[in-house]
Amino acid sequence: NNCMAERRDSPISGAAAKRCDGDVQYEYLDHTADVQLHAWGSTLEQAFEQCAVAMFGYITELDTVDNLKTESIEAEGDDMLSLLYHFLDEFLFLFNADPFFVAKEIRITEFDRENFKIKAEGFGETFDLKKHPQGTEVKAITYSNMQVHDTADKPEVFVIIDI
Repeated sequence: NNCMAERRDSPISGAAAKRCDGDVQYEYLDHTADVQLHAWGSTLEQAFEQCAVAMFGYITELDTVDNLKTESIEAEGDDMLSLLYHFLDEFLFLFNADPFFVAKEIRITEFDRENFKIKAEGFGETFDLKKHPQGTEVKAITYSNMQVHDTADKPEVFVIIDI
């Protein structure tokens, strides 16, 4: 039967295969798999730092992380939103690739608001499944509903991460 062969060869268990009986009573709907980080501080720099720490806190329990090493990042953007995106993405890259670094503390050492550049250091250690509980994988930073509020009373940022 031609229909069964198509279904077996389909890369996703029949999802791409046609139905032989023509009676299709299902559809594929997008399901959001994300979480919104909300971070704040007495300065915008602190809000950025706390947002990166929040991301690492979603990946593992930060109280199991020791400050054994320092990793530095540099990020730049075209505006404040893209700067925040690239800042977080640089730290996510440190986790997802060698050195598989997880930070429990972040310190911005340079914050250029006019040219949208950041230099920062993360303090933590190499992720180790024997020591650090595995939380949820963060697949990507998104621009979806990203917000940066640089107000005098409570600078804050909102970022949705794809999990």
